This record gives sequence, C-alpha cells and structure tokens, in this order.
Amino acid sequence: MAMTPSNMLPLGHKAASFSLPNTDGNIVSLSDYEGTQGLVVAFICNHCPYVIHIAPQLAKIAQQYQKKGIAFVAINSNDIEQYPDDDMAHMIEEKRARQYPFAYLLDEKQEVAKAYSAACTPDLYLFNGEQKLVYRGQFDSSRPTRISSGNYDSSQHQATGHNLIQAMDALLVGHHIDTTQTPSMGCNIKWKAGN
Repeated sequence: MAMTPSNMLPLGHKAASFSLPNTDGNIVSLSDYEGTQGLVVAFICNHCPYVIHIAPQLAKIAQQYQKKGIAFVAINSNDIEQYPDDDMAHMIEEKRARQYPFAYLLDEKQEVAKAYSAACTPDLYLFNGEQKLVYRGQFDSSRPTRISSGNYDSSQHQATGHNLIQAMDALLVGHHIDTTQTPSMGCNIKWKAGN
C-alpha cells in the first residue's frame, strides 16, 4: 500500500464550515466548537493501518487536552460504497471500541475533505481559538511496520503524538508554533469517481 502525504493546507487558513452526521445520530457543525481554545480536526477511517496505529494514543491525548480547552472532532470521508468497512455502522463500532471521546462524523459527499484539502488518513489539523490553522501534519514520526500485504505491527514504533502535543502545548500558553511542519503519511482518502 503506497503511503500518501498531507497536502499541507497553508497556515492561517480559516477552518471550513461543516455540518455532518455523528455516530450518535446528531448533526455536528464547526460552529459547535466556537469558544474553544483550539480545535483538532482529524481525517481518519476505520480500516487504515496508519489510523489503527495512532488510534489508542489519539483517544488518550484527546481526553487529556479536551480538559485543557482544546476540542477534537474526527471525520471519515472514504467512499463507503467501495469500502463498506468505513460505513456508519462500522464507525459506531469503531468509536465504541477505540473509546474515542470526540464526535466521529461521516463526510459521505466528500465535500469537507475537499474543503480541507485532506489527502490521507490520518490527516490532522490544529486550529486556534479564532479557528485559524496553526498546525497541520503528522501525529508523530512513528509509523506501523509492514509485515506483509495487509499486515502491520505497531509494537516496534509506538505512537506518542509528540508533534501534535508540542503544537497544542504551545497554543495553550501562547507561544510560537514552529512553522516547519512534517506532513502526515497514510493511506489515501478513498475518493468516489470524479472526486
């Protein structure tokens, strides 16, 4: 499976609005996150080994940083017709299994992924309190080790979330966030024909 890098949306970019269905049946919008100190938007899915690699630590970090005032939201933009493992029923199971403490939304039309110039899973964006982009790129430098086709091992290089943590910590205390940022790498978003 070829790794796809982030497109690296320009820093300062305003968060694109969205209104998408959550796994609990409600609609969640960007406006729901106004007034937070920051917002992490994570493009993920259920089956990607690169998402599976970071999932436990992503859940843990989100739980810690939500208490500090940074909100998290995850968006799945994969083509669920071609990849049924990423449909809403499986998203509900995934959120429960991973104990994600944040909304997990389905971008079935893929319009939100396009608005964020998302390219891969995971693709991470950190916005400040004004919802302007201050960090985009990798969770950390770890990647799962490919054993064979479809088989990956995360035990050799465990995810820490170091890069995202560093950016969030700087944001919370008003320090400069280094603009030299490394793209995330993962599976490409599974686009519908024509997208």
